[in-house]
Amino acid sequence: MAGPKNTVAWHRNPLIRGIIAQAVLIAVVVWGITTIYANTVANMEARGIQIGFDFLSEVAPFGIAFSPFIDFNLGESTYLTVFFIGIQNTIIVSILGIIAATILGFAIGIMRLSPNWFISKIATFYIETFRNIPVLLQMMFWNFAIFLPLLPLPRQSLGGGGFFLNNRGVYLPKPVIENASANTAFWLAIAIGIAAMYILHKIALKRQEQTGKTMPGKLVGFGLLAALVALAAMIFGAPFGFSTPVLGTFNLTGGIEIPLPLFSLWFSLTTYTAAFIAENVRGGIEAVTKGQWEAAGALGLSRSNLLNLVVIPQAMRIIVPPTISQYLNLTKNSSLATAIAYEDIVALWTGTSLNQTGQALIIVAMTVVVYELLSLLTSIALNIYNKRVQLVER
Repeated sequence: MAGPKNTVAWHRNPLIRGIIAQAVLIAVVVWGITTIYANTVANMEARGIQIGFDFLSEVAPFGIAFSPFIDFNLGESTYLTVFFIGIQNTIIVSILGIIAATILGFAIGIMRLSPNWFISKIATFYIETFRNIPVLLQMMFWNFAIFLPLLPLPRQSLGGGGFFLNNRGVYLPKPVIENASANTAFWLAIAIGIAAMYILHKIALKRQEQTGKTMPGKLVGFGLLAALVALAAMIFGAPFGFSTPVLGTFNLTGGIEIPLPLFSLWFSLTTYTAAFIAENVRGGIEAVTKGQWEAAGALGLSRSNLLNLVVIPQAMRIIVPPTISQYLNLTKNSSLATAIAYEDIVALWTGTSLNQTGQALIIVAMTVVVYELLSLLTSIALNIYNKRVQLVER
C-alpha cells in the first residue's frame, strides 16, 4: 500500500518562492525606471524642452578635427554622423590601448619575476608608480607638461622620409590604392597566408602532442604569408602607393595625422593599465606550483622555453579573468579624453552635441548604451578566449 505523498505548501516551496521574489524585484525595477522616465519627461516638457530623436537628422553646426574612417563635412553632416564618429574614435583608442597595454603589461610582469635584481626593481618601480597615480592626472601630465612644451613646432618637426613628429601630432605615410586588381590579389594572398598559418599551427600542436617534438608552425606560416604577398606583388604589381606628409606654410599636409591628444590619451591609458596587467601576470605565474618549475628545469629547458611552454600556458587561466576587467576599465577610462581635447563619444556627443541641442536625456542614454555594448562585446569575446585556455580536468 502506497504511503501518503510528502507535499509542500506552495508558499514554502523554495522554487516557487524564488520565482515570486524575482518577479517582484523585476516589477519594482521596471516601475522605478518608468516612473523616473515619466517624471523626467514631464518636467522637461513643462520647461519647453522637446524630447525625441528628430535632432539626429539635423545638420551639426560645428567641425570635427579627427575622423579617419567616417567623412564629416561641415554644414552637411548630421548629428547622427557625429554620434558614429564619437563611437569610432572611442573604439580606435580602446583597441590601440588594449593591444599596447597587453604587450607592455606582460613584459613588465615577467620582468618583475626576473632573477636579475636590477631588472626586477625597475619593473617594481614602474608598477608601484603608474598604478598609484590617477589616470586623469597622468593624461594631463603627459599632454600638457611633456609632449606639448617639449615637442617642436610644425616647421621644426622631428623626423623625415614621410614620418614626422611635432606638438600637433604624429604624421605617417598614407596608403592609397593605385591598382584595383593588385589590391584584390594582395588581400587574397593575406587571407590565404593567414589560413595557412592557422593550419600549420594546428599541425605543429598535434605533432608536439604525439611525438613531443616542436615544429615552428607559426614561423613557417609567416614565411609562407610573406612569400604569397611578394608573389602577388611580382605578378600584379604594387597594390597601392603612399601619400607622404609635406611641410606647408604653417603645418604638414597629406598622409595620416595622429593628433597629439590621441597619442597622449593612448600613451597614458597604456602605461596606466599595463601596470595592473603586469600584476595579473605576476600573480598568475607565481600561482603555478613550484613542482612545475622544477620539473621543467630538470628537463633542461631554458628559462624562455620554461616560461613559454610550461608556466605561462598554465598561468593564463589565472591571468585572463582579471585582465578582462582591466580591458573594460581602459575602455571606460577613455571617456576622460575630454580633459585633453580628444574627440571621443563623451567629448563630441555628451559635450558639444548636448550643448547645441539640449537633448540631455536622449544623448546621455545613447552614450550609456554605447559603453554598455562595448563592455559586453569585449567581455563576451574575452570570455570565449578564457574558456579556451582553461585546464580541462579528467
